[in-house]
Amino acid sequence: MAVTREQFRQAMGCFATGITVITVAEPGSEVHGMTANSFTSVSLDPLLVLVCVDHRARTHSHLHARQRFGINILSREQRAISEYYASSDETHQHPELAGAKFDRTAHGTPVLYGALAYLECRLHSTQVAGDHTIFVGEVEEAVVREGNPLLYYGGQYKQLGDYVAAAPAKASSSKR
Repeated sequence: MAVTREQFRQAMGCFATGITVITVAEPGSEVHGMTANSFTSVSLDPLLVLVCVDHRARTHSHLHARQRFGINILSREQRAISEYYASSDETHQHPELAGAKFDRTAHGTPVLYGALAYLECRLHSTQVAGDHTIFVGEVEEAVVREGNPLLYYGGQYKQLGDYVAAAPAKASSSKR
């Protein structure tokens, strides 16, 4: 029995993720961005992360061209920014309407003011995977701030809930 796209989407919706906004721009030009939850660490030596981008996404060609990008991990107060960059508008010319403000790194990479954390990356490699490209970035700068993350689960935004206590240790037995 073949898995349908809808079944696949439902299954993937059971995996809670953080929300990021990927940002890229030529120095002094408009910021291009997209909301992404297909993001993960890859390696500690060298420091690598990956993000998966749909071939149809506006940001896709900008990532190839600029070869430098920011990954902004959103705080729970930045839901409007996530929704703004998840929209399918042709361009995102008014990010301030969603509360987005950007700083620029020494390399000109736009990073989102107030993000829980950001990583500045230099493109390391790409790999086509179906209708997406996997962009692997080498992390050249990382900044972490206090706060709580914006989460996504089951097709909805969520926030951290109660702490889940560790399971009690199993009693050791001398019998094997």
